[in-house]
Amino acid sequence: MRGAKLQPGCGKRKPTKRSDLTPQTPTKQKVRPGEVTAVLRRILTENGTEYRWSYVVAIACLLIVSGTTAFTAWIMAPMVNQIFYERRGDAIVWICAGFMGSFMLRGFAGYGQAVALAQIGNNLVARYQKRIFDHLMKLGVGFFNDTRSGRLAAQVNENVGGIRDLLSLTLTSITRDAVTLVGLLGVMIYQDPVLSLSSLLIGPPLIWAVVYITSRLRRINRESVLINSRLTGAIQEATQGIAIVKAFTMEEALARQIGAMAETAEQRNNKIARVSERLGPISDILAGFAVTSVIAYSGYRALVLGQPPGAVFSFITALIMAYDPARRLARMQVGMERALVNARMIYELLDLEPKQGDAPGATEARFTTGEVRFNNVSFRYVEDMPVLQDLSFVAAAGKMTAIVGASGAGKTTLVALLQRFYDVEAGTIEIDGQDISKLTKQSLRGSIAYVSQAPYLFEGTIRDNIRYGRPSATDSDIELAAKLAAADEFIRQQPQGYDTPVGENGATLSGGQRQRVSIARAIVRQAPILLLDEATSALDNEAEARVQQALVEVMEGRTTIVIAHRLSTVVNADHIIVLEQGRLVEEGTHASLMADPHSVYARFHRIQGNKGLGLVDDTQPIQTSAQDIRARKTVGGNT
Repeated sequence: MRGAKLQPGCGKRKPTKRSDLTPQTPTKQKVRPGEVTAVLRRILTENGTEYRWSYVVAIACLLIVSGTTAFTAWIMAPMVNQIFYERRGDAIVWICAGFMGSFMLRGFAGYGQAVALAQIGNNLVARYQKRIFDHLMKLGVGFFNDTRSGRLAAQVNENVGGIRDLLSLTLTSITRDAVTLVGLLGVMIYQDPVLSLSSLLIGPPLIWAVVYITSRLRRINRESVLINSRLTGAIQEATQGIAIVKAFTMEEALARQIGAMAETAEQRNNKIARVSERLGPISDILAGFAVTSVIAYSGYRALVLGQPPGAVFSFITALIMAYDPARRLARMQVGMERALVNARMIYELLDLEPKQGDAPGATEARFTTGEVRFNNVSFRYVEDMPVLQDLSFVAAAGKMTAIVGASGAGKTTLVALLQRFYDVEAGTIEIDGQDISKLTKQSLRGSIAYVSQAPYLFEGTIRDNIRYGRPSATDSDIELAAKLAAADEFIRQQPQGYDTPVGENGATLSGGQRQRVSIARAIVRQAPILLLDEATSALDNEAEARVQQALVEVMEGRTTIVIAHRLSTVVNADHIIVLEQGRLVEEGTHASLMADPHSVYARFHRIQGNKGLGLVDDTQPIQTSAQDIRARKTVGGNT
């Protein structure tokens, strides 16, 4: 027996606890010193070159805004002294011109930096959305089995803005607020060095307040992101399953559940508001002390010492104007904490390594006949729960091979392994003598057409969904495939024919219609290997007969593997494999297997014939693992 390398996430592994996947109580995430810098450096390394000229424009505009703000404070001294104190009429023209020019420059510069930063931010969001999706498509199906799709989508949508916010906050804080504050401090020192030093005494308590508040926000920000993502995901899942919700009268129960989650999210967001907004009154009180002290001392000097008021007015103007950038810089750390949480969660996702990649030196699949051979294949999802055990059989090239067995026998897992959704624990799977573990997954799956028992349709039109089977297919190819799948007639009866939108997961079509579109998608693929997981189970008798007849033509010359629940669909199969608890117990044709009345296949046939039920063996114990159920969900079937 040759053993294939066990991939992480498949075969031997410990059972996964739900609490490991979606923690109900988020744990405290400690922010390491310098983590903001590290994340920013990574973002700039990945995107800086792309936006360098946009950043140059934005920074230049922000510097102009900072310069004109400082100029406004400085010009107050000559305005008060020369116009109101010295009563010089000639100074009115240049002082007014200076004011007007500074406001015009600031207006245009503010517009330029806002547009430049918005364009950078929007493009960043789009880039990371595409990058995340590309990365998700590289992850194995095990990741998606363990992750709620609605919650994942909600979390990604909430987190992706963190990349944009980190850059925007950093750029505006450093280039605009920090430079503006430095400029205003320069004006204050120029006008009155003594008062400037006394006004800076508010700095230490303000810094202490910022450090205290941000330390409190680090934990609750992450909790808020996770809670909100769970809430959005729960709402999405409830709307997607609205038919089941109404059929089982779950409206009130779900309303209570989602209402409780909404209240938890509200409480967490209120807590964030209470903590983050504490900085407002602290900074206002400190600024009030500074301004009133300066006004009192300046008034004393003006009244007692008789000093001109211009320098004092300029100093007070600069002090008041410095309050806003100082407050924004203080609040920047609060905003950075939330943006950092979001950005870090995005990178946690992007840094997930695909657990089942192509082997080093993997080659492209080159199939000629399509013979499929399982050689002593064993597989399990978790320790001590084997799903397939030492399984060997051959699906002959160009022939139809049927896989039958009771629920939990491993039929759908077999199909998942053939498509390399998972890698085998032991043994090999070969197609035309080529070990599929040494082939690229893209080329392997490109040679396989798959129809699941539960067809899935994507957003778009009927034509789009059929064309997913082969993007290069022409309209005539699509229509021919639809005819072979007995779908052309009902498609042409739709309001817009082949260009009719299918709605969410084909909501505008019946189950049988969705199945026929799915079959057409497999037909148009023109692959040498065809996998059918009870592909006609959702059809009525007339449609099933038409599709079965069409499939006979489609299967001609193709290696076809059929998972069968209704034995009537496989009586004409060239070869029938009977599985029981992951082992091959019988194989042969329908006639040879029925010749032995004590065979497992014959027993299944009698049960189905007598009870009119699906293929369930109620004379033997059935062992169905939760992991096999997960595999069925993965490939859309029902073993």
